[in-house]
Amino acid sequence: MDAVARKINETIAAELGVKPWQVVAAVGLLDGGATVPFIARYRKEVTGTLDDAQLRELEERLRYLRELEDRRGAVLKAIEEQGALTDQLRDAVVRAATKAELEDLYLPYKSKRRTKAQIAREAGLEPLADALVADPSRVPEDAAAAFVSDEKGVPTAADALAGARAILTERVGQNAELVAELRERLWKGGRVAAAAVEGAAPELAGKYADYADYVQPIASLPGHRVLALLRGEREGALTVSLAEADPRDESGLDAAREGYEAAVAHALGIRGAGTSPAGKWLAQTVRIAWRGRLQPRLETDLRGRLFEAAEEEAVRVFAANLRDVLLAAPAGNRAVLGLDPGLRTGVKVAVVDGTGKVVDTATIYPHAPANKWNESLSTLEALAAKHGIELVAVGNGTASRETDRLAGELLARLAQGPGGGEAAPRKPAKVIVSEAGASVYSASALASKELPDLDVSLRGAVSIARRLQDPLAELVKIEPKSIGVGQYQHDLTPAKLDRSLDAVVEDCVNAVGVDVNTASPSLLARVAGVGPLLSRSIVDFRDANGPFATRAELKKVPRLGAKAFEQCAGFLRVTGGAEPLDASAVHPEAYGLAHRILKAAGDGAASAGSIGGLDPAGFVDDRFGLPTVRDVMAELARPGRDPRPEFVTAALKEGVESIGDLKPGMILEGTVSNVAAFGAFVDLGVHQDGLVHVSAMSEKFVSDPREVVKSGQVVKVKVIDVDVPRKRISLSLRLGDEAGPAQDASERRGGEGTRGGDDRRRPRSGGDQDAKGRQQGQGRGQGQGRQQGGQGRRAQNAAPDTALAEALRKAGLTR
Repeated sequence: MDAVARKINETIAAELGVKPWQVVAAVGLLDGGATVPFIARYRKEVTGTLDDAQLRELEERLRYLRELEDRRGAVLKAIEEQGALTDQLRDAVVRAATKAELEDLYLPYKSKRRTKAQIAREAGLEPLADALVADPSRVPEDAAAAFVSDEKGVPTAADALAGARAILTERVGQNAELVAELRERLWKGGRVAAAAVEGAAPELAGKYADYADYVQPIASLPGHRVLALLRGEREGALTVSLAEADPRDESGLDAAREGYEAAVAHALGIRGAGTSPAGKWLAQTVRIAWRGRLQPRLETDLRGRLFEAAEEEAVRVFAANLRDVLLAAPAGNRAVLGLDPGLRTGVKVAVVDGTGKVVDTATIYPHAPANKWNESLSTLEALAAKHGIELVAVGNGTASRETDRLAGELLARLAQGPGGGEAAPRKPAKVIVSEAGASVYSASALASKELPDLDVSLRGAVSIARRLQDPLAELVKIEPKSIGVGQYQHDLTPAKLDRSLDAVVEDCVNAVGVDVNTASPSLLARVAGVGPLLSRSIVDFRDANGPFATRAELKKVPRLGAKAFEQCAGFLRVTGGAEPLDASAVHPEAYGLAHRILKAAGDGAASAGSIGGLDPAGFVDDRFGLPTVRDVMAELARPGRDPRPEFVTAALKEGVESIGDLKPGMILEGTVSNVAAFGAFVDLGVHQDGLVHVSAMSEKFVSDPREVVKSGQVVKVKVIDVDVPRKRISLSLRLGDEAGPAQDASERRGGEGTRGGDDRRRPRSGGDQDAKGRQQGQGRGQGQGRQQGGQGRRAQNAAPDTALAEALRKAGLTR
């Protein structure tokens, strides 16, 4: 292993808090083509039981650090080719721990256009700059007179002084140590200031009203608020700047600026200029260097740093919510009536049987303007009786509650049965299901292949019904960003977000496992080691040769070689085949171990009890260590177990269909539709998600809302406040909280795909503290139905003065 690789591995080990050998092993497996799900599940001994979350972080850091090393090599080569690579500079480049530090060091050596400072040096003005710094007692104009030369392009003493100033300001800008020091000082002590733009559109002014006069320390600004501020600036509603101190405190701001300017003067070697002849010129040069060159540059740097941190948080929240939605409880193999609500265009109806096959469709018009309520009920009743409907899935879009009421009447009729009374059949359940991304799927090429004979408008109803049966299998057909559980997703770097979300989908699919004989190409493509091309080959082979009888038959699939088989075999299930283990999560390479365990437990009589009585250590050998033995024993005790929770439904309160129906003090049941850094949104079925602020989640302090709730979870909440004009609903998980108007201002939701406006908290005093919040009204809901997800029923800088502004302009240093 070379020194660079060793350095990377040791850095990652320190960051993850694991041993270097574990990182070396994981990197070796990843470089060898192994996937994270495979490593996490079937190579635990090799990596020291690193889990999928640690491996994903390792994989991301490995990518960054390798890119950093590649860039470091390119920087060293470029500086060396210029003949400027000193031992001191080399050491500094080698020690740079981030891309930002590396670029600070490389800045003076970058190929660039000729600067004013370079032109001044060529005109021989650098000695003038040095002389004024070294001896402030010299009169600047007198000293500059000796450098006046029409031949060199310096016609006046003022021009000579302007050139000397350009040299000094550039010198400051290329001082990597100074830049790093001031960057950190600004990060720790600076303020983000926002103000409303005069003349902004009224809707924007209202949307960002809480930021009309806003100041907060840079270092403590939460990620979701950073994204809200940047969006407000981009939309023309706000001006956002980074100041040395609170710009509302003029004396404090002036004092802070003097501190930064003192650091610049010290770096230039200016000592005791004071009231000396050159003192005023030097002081102005320092001010220009700080305000005209360094401060704008550092503001750009710190904006980038703020965005990166906010992006990391947003991606993490999105990924966590996506995981919860994908692993939501499946209803299983039950016949489902899917309803895609609509008003003028009607309600689209699709019936799918227990296998997800479409067996009937219809379009009904129960709502205005047609108002064919009874006719629609009769149609639905006939479909339900014909196909033995067990569940009714209602999309949560426009006309959702009206359609939900229709479904309620349908179920009441079905419960009565032909003769009514006790002999009536069991009443099916109705569930509100998120239709986020359903329209995307309906118009996709994949939907055209799966449902070629079905009109696009009806495909959404099919998707809604299938989501209830198996959320994971259906949602993998949709781009993760369209599922609607993120915040500010369109403000994030697409490649980074896509990598993270794709990883979540892959991990979820492999955690559950896939039936190779029934899975769609979309689902198979997410299996470790498969991908889109191989998934198509598997399906083609299955269509041509019939169902796979064993896992071993996968080796007959064209282009599915030994490596791909190794990666995917443990995650693909074959049920009802000759080898029972093919239906389990036991990898074929461990079948021998599994049979030894079964034999010790009593062959076919193996059970959770008999296997649990065995000592795992007795089965450890030179091939399989204790972690693998324990995993195999756990799988044998409960073969093919699904890690997802049991399916349950939430009960919506009758008569509560719009935000106007909500009253403070109501205790309602709803589904968590999204979890953000500042709280959780709950879908109560009123077309506006309510916000449970993080401060109203528990009697104890909560740092991360996901410690308390997850997307898809059914919860009981208390309505604390309802602001109908602004479409805000404030909720609490603490049912004993007192209802009434919130005293502090709003925390508003800004995530695309989830009824968002913007997302912020109004400061209490000085802009440095957060208040409790309420969410802004949102549009359509995006919660993953009413399925329970594990709990619930189950359990500015001030502008430079005129003189300085003119000096900046003459020196060519204005922004």
